Amino acid sequence: MPADTVSVSVSGWGRTAPTTARLIRPRTYEEAVTAVRGCGTRGGIPRGLGRAYGDAAQNAGGTVLDMTGLDRVHAIDADSGIVLCDAGVSLHRLMEVLLPLGWFVPVTPGTRYVTVGGAIGADIHGRNHHVSGSFSRHVLSLELLTADGEIRTVGRGTPLFDATTGGMGLTGVILTATIQLQPVVTSLMSVDTERARDLDDLLARLSATDGHYRYSVAWIDLLASGAATGRAVLTRGDHAPLEALREGTRARREPLAFRPGRLPAPPALLPEGLLSRRTVGWFNELWYRRAPRARTGELQRLARFFHPLDGMPHWNRVYGRGGLVQYQFVVGHGQEETLRRIVRRVSAHRCPSFLAVLKRFGDADPGWLSFPVPGWTLALDIPAYLPGLGALLDALDEDVAAAGGRVYLAKDSRLRPELLAAMYPRLDEFRALRAEVDPRGVFVSDLARRLAL
Repeated sequence: MPADTVSVSVSGWGRTAPTTARLIRPRTYEEAVTAVRGCGTRGGIPRGLGRAYGDAAQNAGGTVLDMTGLDRVHAIDADSGIVLCDAGVSLHRLMEVLLPLGWFVPVTPGTRYVTVGGAIGADIHGRNHHVSGSFSRHVLSLELLTADGEIRTVGRGTPLFDATTGGMGLTGVILTATIQLQPVVTSLMSVDTERARDLDDLLARLSATDGHYRYSVAWIDLLASGAATGRAVLTRGDHAPLEALREGTRARREPLAFRPGRLPAPPALLPEGLLSRRTVGWFNELWYRRAPRARTGELQRLARFFHPLDGMPHWNRVYGRGGLVQYQFVVGHGQEETLRRIVRRVSAHRCPSFLAVLKRFGDADPGWLSFPVPGWTLALDIPAYLPGLGALLDALDEDVAAAGGRVYLAKDSRLRPELLAAMYPRLDEFRALRAEVDPRGVFVSDLARRLAL
């Protein structure tokens, strides 16, 4: 049977700039090859579960390859913790399969509804980057369907591997990946929580003790001002040991059970004014005040610690018809003043952002367009209809670029192309390799056109 094909409107998770494309959902590798060879003059781009915020998995007037039909887990080595799976497998599915065997995904972002192919294409990072690096660090090899219709086995340390990890799907379609996993003995987290009174207090706490934790993240109140600017709730932890679970409890009897939980979906569209400065200000005040000043060793489910928003399907709808912009940047150690200046600017603009998180990055990974570099990364969600937002983010881009930092392409929807080379110094190498493996420009996206990738 041929692959499913339909013309649809496609957008990113931010829902800001939908475009129409021919969507093909291959169910076999042979169908994927046929789809790539028949992409047409507007080319094609692979797509997973649609969690890239911007236009990275859109292709106006062209083809979008929905890879979620290829979702098999082929082999698991339960002794060494290595899994071979299709690129369309979600991290959620891997957790379901692997946790009972005592293994966990090595890196997870703020949602588990990301495919393995998307995790590699965006070279995702998580709360453990300062310890474990990006997702690609744990990928041993992958199979890549290139523009000529051939399937190549691509190993770590090769130029094609480094161009593909973080390459946003522009080197080819990832079909399978072999991944090294993280051993665990329970499906619970041991979590320490504390409040930081302002941004300097937060940075000091992270700098002094972050190395003691595998996972670390801080929620920041970006509406706080004055002496409280950058106040935060810092949450850190590690996988709970078996002895932390009380005898006789269900958790102790089933220490590796995966219980993600789920909340009702919100209405299809909520009023634009719901996320006003006033309502978000109330939420932020309540969230900060309810957090403990200092609490250690709390046991939390994996889903609560890593993926709290996954319990509410389509949570992006709370931003209303205008959608949302997620802005994420990183600046290096020694550029703390740039970070302070950006936080002050966002606070002064009164951006109603209730999802603002700060993390520390460790060593960079070799992907030529991988986002993380050692330093500080801040991500914030902002309603797209906020007055003056474009000018504000353009100014922040300038600050980030001048500090030697960069913005995350998997979340971008509006970066000016002239800043890209300053942010990604290996851009020319990426363009050269892409031209070599795809001389006809088969793989292309709205992001690629906008930024001349």
